[in-house]
Formats: sequence, structure tokens, C-alpha cells
Amino acid sequence: RERLEEEQLLDGRYQLQQVPGGRVALPVLEEKLSQLCLPLEMPCELVRIQQDPVPSRASRRRAPAQKLRDELRQLLGGSWSEELERDVPHAWQRHGDLVLLSDDSFRAAQWESLGPALWETVASALGARRVARRGRVLPDGMRTPSVTLLLGQDGWVEHVDNGIRYTFDVTKCMFSPGNITEKLRVASLPCSGEVLVDLYAGIGYFTLPFLVHAGAAFVHACEWNVHAVEALRRALALNGVQDRCRIHHGDSRQLELRDTADRVNLGLIPSSEEGWPVACRVLKKDTGGVLHIHHNVETPPAPTPVLPAEWGSPEAQHPMEDTGKETVGARIRPEWQRWAEATAMRIQGLLVELHGQPWHTRVLHIEAVKSYAPHVHHLVLDLECRPALP
Repeated sequence: RERLEEEQLLDGRYQLQQVPGGRVALPVLEEKLSQLCLPLEMPCELVRIQQDPVPSRASRRRAPAQKLRDELRQLLGGSWSEELERDVPHAWQRHGDLVLLSDDSFRAAQWESLGPALWETVASALGARRVARRGRVLPDGMRTPSVTLLLGQDGWVEHVDNGIRYTFDVTKCMFSPGNITEKLRVASLPCSGEVLVDLYAGIGYFTLPFLVHAGAAFVHACEWNVHAVEALRRALALNGVQDRCRIHHGDSRQLELRDTADRVNLGLIPSSEEGWPVACRVLKKDTGGVLHIHHNVETPPAPTPVLPAEWGSPEAQHPMEDTGKETVGARIRPEWQRWAEATAMRIQGLLVELHGQPWHTRVLHIEAVKSYAPHVHHLVLDLECRPALP
């Protein structure tokens, strides 16, 4: 397929399609059939799909975008220009019947003359009832979005992710679709019967997967943003898990819980370091538990040598976990290793200071969630912390 794409022989409007007999059909452009040259050992035949071929993802995205442009041209008549063309978005976020536009959409002064007709046209073309436009995130320590509701009276939306119903007001809270891999991983963790503390719960990004899918017995969710607290409260009820969660509204650094948790989630970036002492205090002092520590780690762009899967120090050994897909250690970068090792030692020191007895830490897993910025990776360290046996 890659070679055919390079030679521009495939029709980008459609995707691969299963056909009877366990075969796969490639969408070759009809006018390019004479240029098609496949290896003799590759059995193939020309098949015409009788039913409608399956459109590609790119094609499905282009269809509403093109419809939006067509309707806007019709609305503006002869006033259409290249400047206005650049102002029309190619992509947007959808939350139920609300579309959230990027902050650089429809900024030219000419759009203002259309009044409400502009947003009604946008909603109609994109199959929505409400329209909002995103601004810059406010530097208030709570990542409050600057969102303007352009059509509609209510900013509350519902978003279904991995069978979990999240709800939030787009004008008051953000939704981060980029964390989906970590939410899926959290949902698969064996947490049956465990008590968990989520120090930065937000609207329930991780609180809900721990409760709904991972089987946590109870979650203490800490959050200081009043709008996120309301969103989390509603989402807990939507998913029927409100009886297994207590929300602690306020600064998690002042959390009064002690000796409670089998597991602590520290889902704050660029660093959750301020929450490390709290995480150590809430872990069960007799049995310890697991910390999930989020952090942004700088990674140079140049290729670096692969490191062995096992590493550590005499004080704390750190064998890497085999995920079942590939050994994590085979792709761990040196900068990630150094951060994980330093974090493990810091946490160990905090636990020894807190309890006045030896503790051991062990790296269970390092997860690369996403590239957060050029040469910066959002990582999660799963760190096991146990008191030393007498």
C-alpha cells in the first residue's frame, strides 16, 4: 500500500475494504490502472465494489469542511475573498451537539456584518445546534479556558470516552482528548478492592476510569476548581459511581487524609512534584502502594543509545515491566531513565523521613503518553512503594 500511495495510484477518498473470500480491496484510481504493476507472486484481480465504497477518514473530514465553505460562499455572495477563505476552520472539536472552533476562526472584520446568520450557517453545515470559539487558556493556575459561546444558551456538554460519560461546561473547563492512551491504560489496571486517591481529579479524567473499569473500591478525588468539581459531581452520577467517591474540594496540599490509599494518582503536568509529600502521607503506612507520577521530561532530538531493561542502584532496584506488546525497557530513553531513577530515590527519601523506618521503591513501568511540545514528553511513572520488612 505504501508504494502505491507514493506512486499516487490510490484514491484518497476511500479506505481499504474487506471483500468476500478473506481478501482486501485497494482503492486504485481508474485512470491509473494501466500504471499498476504488482509482483507476480502477489495474486490480485480487478474488483468493482458494487455497494458504496467506504470513505477514508480524511474524506469524511473534508466533506463537512467543504459544505461549510460552500454555504459561507453562498451567504456572502460576491464578497468572498482569500482572506475569508483562510479564516474558515478545517478542523474543530465536537462535543455532542456543540462544535468548538479554534481561536483563529472567523476573525476578519467582515464576518461581524453577518451577525447571528454566520453562526447559524456554521451550525447547520456542521450538523450542530451550538457553536463556541476557543480562546487562550487563562494563566490562573486552573487552566481555565477562555471560550465564547456564539450560538446557544448553555455550555454544558457530554463526551463519551471508552464507555465513560464525562460532562463539563466548555466555557469553564477544558477536555483533553490527548490523554486517551493513559485513560485506557488506567482503565485496565488491576485495582479491585483498592482505595485510591486522585490528587488532581479535574472533571474526572482518571477518577472515572479507575471507578468504572479498573474496579477501585473507593476513590478520594481532590480538586480546587469549583467548576471542575461540579462537572465531576455530575459525571459521577451519570456513571452511577457517586457512592464510591468522595470529592475533596480545595488545595490537595492541605489534604487531611492519612494512611488511606493503596494507590495514588498524580496527574498534573508539567510537574506533580508539589504533591509528592501528600502522596507519601496518604499511602497506607503498613503496606504501602503504587504512585502514578506524571511529569514532562525534556528529551533531546538526537538518537540516543538503547539502554538495558534493568537498571538501578543498591538502594532501589528498578526492573522494567513487559507490557505484552514489547519490553518497555527496549525503548526507554536515557533522560526518562534518569528522571525515573531520581524520582524513585526522592520518594524513598520522603517516605523514610515521614515514617522513620526504611522503605523500598521499585519502578514498575514508564509510560510515554504523548509529545507535549518539541523535545518534551509527557511521561507517567508507576512507582511501587513498600515499607521494609523488619
